[in-house]
Amino acid sequence: MPTPRRLAPNIAACALILIFIAFADKLLPALNLRIFNLCGIYIVLALSMNLLNGFTGLFSLGHAGFMAIGAYVSALLTMSPAQKTINFFLTPIIPALANIQMPFIPALILSGAAAGLAGFLIGTPALRLRDDYLAIATLGFSEIIRVVLTNLQPITNGALGLKGLPKYASTSMIWGVAILAIVFMFALVNSAYGRCLKAIRDNEIAAQAMGINVARVKIVSFTVSSFIAGVGGALLGHLLSTIDPKMFTFSLTYNILLIVVLGGNGSITGSCIAAIVVTIAMEALRFLDGPLNLVFIQTSGLPGLRMVVFSLLLMIVVIYRQQGLMGKAEFSWDLLFDAVLPKRFFKKNAG
Repeated sequence: MPTPRRLAPNIAACALILIFIAFADKLLPALNLRIFNLCGIYIVLALSMNLLNGFTGLFSLGHAGFMAIGAYVSALLTMSPAQKTINFFLTPIIPALANIQMPFIPALILSGAAAGLAGFLIGTPALRLRDDYLAIATLGFSEIIRVVLTNLQPITNGALGLKGLPKYASTSMIWGVAILAIVFMFALVNSAYGRCLKAIRDNEIAAQAMGINVARVKIVSFTVSSFIAGVGGALLGHLLSTIDPKMFTFSLTYNILLIVVLGGNGSITGSCIAAIVVTIAMEALRFLDGPLNLVFIQTSGLPGLRMVVFSLLLMIVVIYRQQGLMGKAEFSWDLLFDAVLPKRFFKKNAG
C-alpha cells in the first residue's frame, strides 16, 4: 500500500501524463509528435527485453527478428487487397493472403501471437544454452528470420518490403499499449511467477533446488517477451507506414539493449525513463551524421557518428555504472521528499 508521501505524487504524475497523451496530437508539431510516439514504442520494446535480460537473467539478442515477424504479420492482415496488389507487382502474393483484411487490434494481437510462437519454437532448443552462447544463438536466429523474410517473395515481397501500411498507430493506440505493458510488467514481477524469474536470475541452481521448473519458466518468459516485441514491431511498422527486412538488423536490437542497460537491468521505470531520453537524444544528435563545421574540426559528413557517441556512452555506463540509471530499483519520490520536507510532516498528516 503506497504511503501518503507516495500516493499523492503518483496520482498527480499519472494524471499529468494521461492529460498530455490525450492532447499530444494538438500540442506537438508533426516531427515532435513522431518522436513522442517513438518513445512509447521503445518503452514497449525495452520492457520486452528487460523481461529477459533484467528479470530472468537471459542474455538475448534476437528481438529484431521477433519485431520483424510482428510487423509483417500485422501489415499483411491490415492492408487492403488493392494495396497488396500494388506492392506485389513483381511476384503476386499467395492467394490465401490476397483478400484478408481485418481491424488493427485483432491484427495486433495476432502479430504478437505469431512472434510469441516463433519465440517458443526458438527458445525451446536455444534456452539450453547460457550467457554468451545464448546471445550468439538468438542473434543467429534473428538473422535467419531476416534472411527468410527477404527470400519469401510471395509472402513478404522480399527486399522491396511493404509500403502504404494503414497508419493505425495513433498516439492513443501507441501509448495505450505502452501503459498496458507497464502495468503488466509491474503485475508480473510482483507476483509469485515474478519471484520465480528473479530467483532464476539470481541463482539458477538454488531456484531449481527450491522446486522451480527452471526450463519451463525460461520458455514462458522468452515467449512472453517475444509476444511483446512482436506487438512493438507491429506498432513501429504502422507508425512508419513502410517496412522492409533492412529495418530489422542487429542495430535495432542494439538500440533496445542500449536503453535497457542505461535504464538498469531489472528496473521497469528505468527502462521507461531511458527509452524517452535515448529516443529524444537520437533525434537531437542527428546533426552529427551530417556536415560539421566546428572551430577545429570540419567534416563533409560522417554517417554513423551519432551511433559512435551512443556506443561511447554505453561503454562509459558499463565501466563506471554497471547497474545503469536505476539499477534493479524503481523510481521513488522518497529521495525528493526527504531532501525537501521532513518525514515527520508526512507522519503527522498520515496520523
